[in-house]
Amino acid sequence: MKPTDIGAPEYFHKVVDCQWACPAHTPVPEYIRLIAAGRYDDAYMVNWHSNVFPGILGRTCDRPCEPACRRGRVEENNGAKPEPVAICRLKRVAADNKGDVKARMPKAAAKKNGKRIACIGAGPASLTVARDLAPLGYQVTVFDQDPRAGGMIWSQIPRFRLPMEVIDEEVGYILDLGVEFKGGTKVGSMKKLLAENYDAIFVGSGAPRGRDLDIPGRREAAKNIHIGIDWLSSVSFGHTDKIGKRVIVLGGGNTAMDCCRSSKRLGGEDVKVIVRSGFEEMKASPWEKEDAQHEGIPILNYLVPKTFEHENGKLTGMTFQKVKAVRDEKGRRSLIPTGEPDQRFECDDVLVAVGQENAFPWVERDVGIQFDQNSMPVVDKVTMQSTQPKVFFGGDSAFGPKNIIWAVAHGHDAAISIDKLLNGEDLKERPSPIVNLSSQKMGIHEWSYDNAISPDERYKV
Repeated sequence: MKPTDIGAPEYFHKVVDCQWACPAHTPVPEYIRLIAAGRYDDAYMVNWHSNVFPGILGRTCDRPCEPACRRGRVEENNGAKPEPVAICRLKRVAADNKGDVKARMPKAAAKKNGKRIACIGAGPASLTVARDLAPLGYQVTVFDQDPRAGGMIWSQIPRFRLPMEVIDEEVGYILDLGVEFKGGTKVGSMKKLLAENYDAIFVGSGAPRGRDLDIPGRREAAKNIHIGIDWLSSVSFGHTDKIGKRVIVLGGGNTAMDCCRSSKRLGGEDVKVIVRSGFEEMKASPWEKEDAQHEGIPILNYLVPKTFEHENGKLTGMTFQKVKAVRDEKGRRSLIPTGEPDQRFECDDVLVAVGQENAFPWVERDVGIQFDQNSMPVVDKVTMQSTQPKVFFGGDSAFGPKNIIWAVAHGHDAAISIDKLLNGEDLKERPSPIVNLSSQKMGIHEWSYDNAISPDERYKV
């Protein structure tokens, strides 16, 4: 049997479950130790080098690290309710308690290397690509149809969850690296963009289209039926500042939770979430569901929408069919009617948050980018490269809707690939999974733990 190479950083990361579970492989034990020592600036920078948006993620991450936390397993074995360390919220602790860290950020490259990179969409994936490439001398231009950088971070996450000043600060750190941001600029043609001779193009335009619900009454009552992500964007832009008193939110994901809680703050008095699945099967994070329930918002399960009811063009209510979940011998679930009478709920507005879809009408089908049967680009899951060698995809654009931390991980991978491509290297030759481009090229190693913490400093009497 081959002996374990304990000199390789991968060994230590694979046995640190929380860090390995994080798509960006954030050094969780390191920044928690620094927080315990009161070294908030250092803890913030450890996060920033790997996950780029500590203050944002400390409020919004879907926390893939926490189910992997060993603390939960220890408590479970001791007969207690398994509770992981609050890894996500500790990012926020570091971000909220740090001082001014601008002087510790990388500087804009003094000399450009002559290579031009275009990033489509100013969300977390594109901004991560820009963060990794700009300090190395690449001229990075980020395009977005919205006037501010941040993508869905600022347009779809409510301000009560994520203050604008946090977004502006962390996006600003990236733009200050010499990144050119062209806000209010919609890219309408991949063919035209390729003709501008960028050395590489990264597509991080997200999954911008919300799914609709085409059931009877949808067109007649359209005025008071809103697509969830579009409605949240309208609230962020300031175009929407009120809603009816009786609101139904359809859907069981985090967008639905944002919609119902925002509705409460905009005048909704009787707000309810209605889901076709069971409570445990809902895609929303457990803490998002808890937050909604703590605000007095009921979540009603196993109800399938049948009709939008209306009178003289005005929405008056919705009718739902009661269903139950059954599983076949292979464990596959299906929903079947219970035979009980339909349930009706009166409402003034409905927010439809039943999923999101990608939309690439601006990518011509003759530029070398292949799409699969679901109209998604064919993307290498390791390199993030499409079938057009100069074009890379990441975030929701690559594999469908996920969370910010996944977009960051995709951005790191794409930046490594772009750098290799433009230096004539093999894209398949990858660095260690816990090494991003800044750590590889600038000597910043996330795995170089510093354990020099004095107990006298940690426990002040």
